Amino acid sequence: MLYRPEKAFHTLGEGFADPVQAADFPEAILRYRNDRAAKTVGLDQLSDEDWVKHFARFEPLADNLPQPLAQRYHGHQFQVYNPDIGDGRGFLFAQMRDDQGRLMDLGTKGSGVTPYSRSGDGRLTLKGGVREIMATEMLEALGVNTSKTFSIIETGESLMRGDEPSPTRSAVMVRLTHGNIRIGTFQRHAYFTDTERLSTLVDYCLKYYFDTEMKGSAADRALRFLSLVMERVAVQAADLMAAGFVHGVLNTDNINITGEVFDFGPWRFLPKMDLAFTAAYFDETGLYAFGRQPDALHWNIYQLGGALADICEEQALKDVLAPFPGIYLAALREKLLARLGIKPKGDKTDDALLTLINNFMLKEQFPYERFFFDWYGGGASEARAMASPEAERYKGFGELVDALRGYDPANPDALKHAYFTGDAPCTMLIDEVEDIWSHIAERDDWQPLTQKIAAIRQMGEALSPR
Repeated sequence: MLYRPEKAFHTLGEGFADPVQAADFPEAILRYRNDRAAKTVGLDQLSDEDWVKHFARFEPLADNLPQPLAQRYHGHQFQVYNPDIGDGRGFLFAQMRDDQGRLMDLGTKGSGVTPYSRSGDGRLTLKGGVREIMATEMLEALGVNTSKTFSIIETGESLMRGDEPSPTRSAVMVRLTHGNIRIGTFQRHAYFTDTERLSTLVDYCLKYYFDTEMKGSAADRALRFLSLVMERVAVQAADLMAAGFVHGVLNTDNINITGEVFDFGPWRFLPKMDLAFTAAYFDETGLYAFGRQPDALHWNIYQLGGALADICEEQALKDVLAPFPGIYLAALREKLLARLGIKPKGDKTDDALLTLINNFMLKEQFPYERFFFDWYGGGASEARAMASPEAERYKGFGELVDALRGYDPANPDALKHAYFTGDAPCTMLIDEVEDIWSHIAERDDWQPLTQKIAAIRQMGEALSPR
């Protein structure tokens, strides 16, 4: 793949971002470079020296944005509107086409103070960067539309943080995303009743992220845009639920317009099936609990509709948003059957099976990844499931076992993969995350992280036929 730079953001004109300077870090120790992701945008051949120049010192990439841009946006944070936010410790660094022809953005976190930092130091803890590697690698392996953690470079500063032992090590991270524009980006321009910039932003997104011709009136284009975003956010909700992933902070400034999962904070993967499970200790009401994520994203997409209310009629906006629940449920069905690796029957039998699975997992508070590992391939994996440590619990739900027997594997060869000949699923639970970090924090031992990434990618290879 050849490097194909594209300075698309500049076509927006004034009022969408502010030029900023990256922090001058005392050190730049390369800790992680995602060559798999870099290959998709033609940057995998960079030497480590050049990698550090671009992704710690932020020398511009060839023919790319000449200066980093801190983007302007607002957002609802836990459903309370906040007009005082924006790129407070990150910026848009570069844009380019990937191997699918999509426009991709390289954005940062922990790259220094911007006009939107408020009282923050613009920095990122090394632990925060390591956690994001683990989250994005796991989500990608599970088939989720996610941003990619592109680079982590340790920066040699000691940071004080109230929610972890301090002082702690610092890092600068680069993410690769298909679109760094957020719902909150639209909210900011709506807040100032700037319909001209709202329409400009709609057209930019249609052209560069949805490859859609800009036909019709401004209202027609805005409704088309809203429909496209709504569909992708509904699928994102299904992605989160099928993966057993709790994002933790589904605020409108953390939801991008292409439906990628990104901007990770206090995330968790479910240890066991629990709709009330939350990721953030400060989510005292469970607003973003596992089972409430579809509702949270539905609420968020309505805020995007509200941001377009000065361009479009209210009823037209409501009509566009109405299909969200149906799209979500159809996507969830598809993704859960894919996680099971079975051929859909295309009738009510599929829904009956998924209801049985849901009821079983809720009643038993069953380990989430274990079930999908044991029964991947449906009836073809019965012997494997009955050799599982959870076999006795399966035997107690004969109706579920009978239903699974009736399904054939979507890809029988996957069951021959080394991942499925093992005796346990690959997981990413909080105890594992903390253990991996403790090796880095206490002994500067990165081997457990390297080994975990290899295990996650092996799982991804086994599941890739989906």
